[in-house]
Amino acid sequence: MCTLLGRDPHHGHRMKAGFTACTGVNRPLDAGLKVTKGSLGIGLAFGVTVSLVNALSSPYGKLGVPFTGTVWAGAAEVLSLLLGAGWAWAALAVATGWLARTWRRGALAGALSLVTATGAYYMADALFRGEPLALYRSELALWWAASLLFGVALGAVGAAIRRPGAAGLLAALTVPVGAAAQMILLPPRPHPTPTLATVLSEIIVWTAAVLGAGCAVQRFRVTRRASRTDAHHCPRRPSAQV
Repeated sequence: MCTLLGRDPHHGHRMKAGFTACTGVNRPLDAGLKVTKGSLGIGLAFGVTVSLVNALSSPYGKLGVPFTGTVWAGAAEVLSLLLGAGWAWAALAVATGWLARTWRRGALAGALSLVTATGAYYMADALFRGEPLALYRSELALWWAASLLFGVALGAVGAAIRRPGAAGLLAALTVPVGAAAQMILLPPRPHPTPTLATVLSEIIVWTAAVLGAGCAVQRFRVTRRASRTDAHHCPRRPSAQV
């Protein structure tokens, strides 16, 4: 570090300025720490929210009993069907990977967010149900392993969304296509007959999937058109003469 910033010690803003002057990169030195803290916070909030919404939508729990039969219980059931779906958890890792920007930090962010969300979900479930966390030990270990495995891949996919061309398009289509596939193979229908909550949740998912895919395709077309325009107007470099 001293070879980059000079012989004398630097602190605070002077260290950042020295790093920028030596490397030409204008970014904080603690970018990795910010990604880690942000991923942990987002994962914690997501896991607790999913558990809380499930508790509020259930007519058998202490939190859900006061809202049974009300519009709030119906809204909580719709949110529970949406946030509890596998595509929503995958979207969490993709989103944190997109925020991390680079694929290395994206892979780290995706894994951290999913692992944290899984742990927060089960801890909140144990709290809301009044049960010991040890009851979920084996299930928690299984989902932690899955979160680590898929979080790395999905986080890298999220970071790849920023790339131009087909790679960015395919990465941006991951969540919309995944949501549509889950709606076809495993639709959110916990009851034998459709209910208002299940119908609304399916409409929301299909609408979001179509809009997300449309935005991804439109972004790809605009980026490709802009690159072609730049290439057309860019003057050719004259050949070297001997």
